[in-house]
Amino acid sequence: MANGQEPMANGRERIAGLLRVRQTCGKLDLITQAATVIQHLPNARPRFNGKGHNLMKWNPEPARRLRKWLVAPTLLLAVLAMSGCQTFSFYGQAIKGQYGIVAHQQRIEKLLGDPLTAPPLRAKLELVQSLRAFAEKDLKLPVDGHYQRYLDLHRPFVVWNVEAAPEFSLEPKGWWYPFVGSLEYRGYFAERDARNYAARMQKKGYDVYVGGVTAYSTLGWFKDPVLNTFVFDPEPDLAETIFHELGHQRVFASGDTDFNEAFATTVGQEGARRWLRAKGDRAALEKYLAELQRTRQFAQLLKRTRNRLETLYGDTRTDEGKLKAARKPRALPPEQLRREKQDLIARLQREYAQLKSQWGGDTEYDEWFAHPVNNAQLNSVAAYYDLVPGFERLLQQNGGDLGKFYEAADKLAREPKTERDNWLRMLGSTAGGVARDRSAGREHASLPGETGWASR
Repeated sequence: MANGQEPMANGRERIAGLLRVRQTCGKLDLITQAATVIQHLPNARPRFNGKGHNLMKWNPEPARRLRKWLVAPTLLLAVLAMSGCQTFSFYGQAIKGQYGIVAHQQRIEKLLGDPLTAPPLRAKLELVQSLRAFAEKDLKLPVDGHYQRYLDLHRPFVVWNVEAAPEFSLEPKGWWYPFVGSLEYRGYFAERDARNYAARMQKKGYDVYVGGVTAYSTLGWFKDPVLNTFVFDPEPDLAETIFHELGHQRVFASGDTDFNEAFATTVGQEGARRWLRAKGDRAALEKYLAELQRTRQFAQLLKRTRNRLETLYGDTRTDEGKLKAARKPRALPPEQLRREKQDLIARLQREYAQLKSQWGGDTEYDEWFAHPVNNAQLNSVAAYYDLVPGFERLLQQNGGDLGKFYEAADKLAREPKTERDNWLRMLGSTAGGVARDRSAGREHASLPGETGWASR
C-alpha cells in the first residue's frame, strides 16, 4: 500500500473480520462475531456539562492478543449466544458506529494540502501537529501514529453514555460484558438509542444520566483520529484532550477506572500547563489555571454532596473501596427519604450559587444543572477527580520528572487495587501522612513498611 494507507487498511480488515458471521434475531440482522464499545464516564477539565473523554480497547485477535485484560470500552469478539435480542442489538450498533469512524477518516497532511480546507479547521489541524510533537518530545508520551487523521462526524459527540443508580443509593449499576465483566456504563453511538435505553431504566425505578462524550482512546489497538467533536475547543482544552488520551496509552491499570482516569487527567492538565509555559503565553496560562481551580472547587462541592447522600442512604464501602447499598433499608418511609434527598440536592445548588459569586458570576458549570440532579449524574464525576490530588503529589515526589512519574505510576498500577487506591487517597490528603524528605527535596507518603513510590 502507499505510505500512510496500511494502518487504515489494517483497521478496516480488523472490523471486516468481525462482520463475517451474522444471524437473525427477530426482525434484526445482528452480529454474532461482534464487538462491544463500552464508553467510560465523562471527564476532562471543564466537562461537567456532559462532555468528556472515553477509553475504548479493541480485541481483534482473541487467542493471540488477549495479553491485556480488557477493562476499557472494547470491541470484543464472539458475542456469546446466551445474549438476548436486545443485547445483540447493542453490540450491532457498537460495531457499526466504530466502523464508521475507522472507514471515513482523512489524513491530516492531505487536508492541509487541500486549498479547499476551511481556514479555521486548517489552523486547528496545524495546532494538533504541534501538540503531537510536544507530547512526544517534551511529555514523553507514546504518539505512535495517533492523531494523524481527521473525521467530521457531523454531530456534537462521538458517543453517549448511560449511567444508572438506585433512587436511594449511590451504588452505580453495573452491566456485564464478555471477558470484561461488570462495568458501570453503557455507551451508544446514537443519542436516540442512549435515551431510549435510559427511559427503560428509569421505568424500572433507577436514577439515570445520559452524557455526551467528545473523545476516547483505543489504547493502541487503532490509531486514534482527531474528531470535530473536540478539535475546535480552545487551545488549552484541545491540548489537555490530546495529552489525556495519549496518557492512557502510557499507563493503564486493568479494571480500575478511577486510577486510569485520574492518571490521564493529571497528565492532560500538567501537559497543558507545560505547553502554555513553553509558548510563553502567560495570559492563556493564567486563565487556564483559574479554570482548573474552579474545576477543583466544583469537584469538591460534588464530593461533599455525595458524602452527605451516602450517609442519608446508609451506603457502605467494601474492603476494595466499592460503594454498596445498605443491606437493610433505613427505617424511613420512601417519601421522607425522597424529600431529604431533594433537600441535599437543593443545598448543592445553593452552594454552587455561592461558588459562582466567588468566581465573579462565571457560568461554565450552569449546564450541569440544566436537568434535575440525581445519583447517577453525581457518580459521573467521581472517577475522574477523586484520585487526582494523589497523582499530583506523586509527580511532585518525582521532582516534576515525567519519565520517573510514569515509571512510578506504572509500578503502582501493578499493585492490588485496594492498596493503590488507599495509598493515592492518603498521598493526596492534606491531613497528615506526608513527611519531608530533605535529602531528596521531595515529599513522600508511604504505606506501612514501604519507602514511597518516587521512582529512583
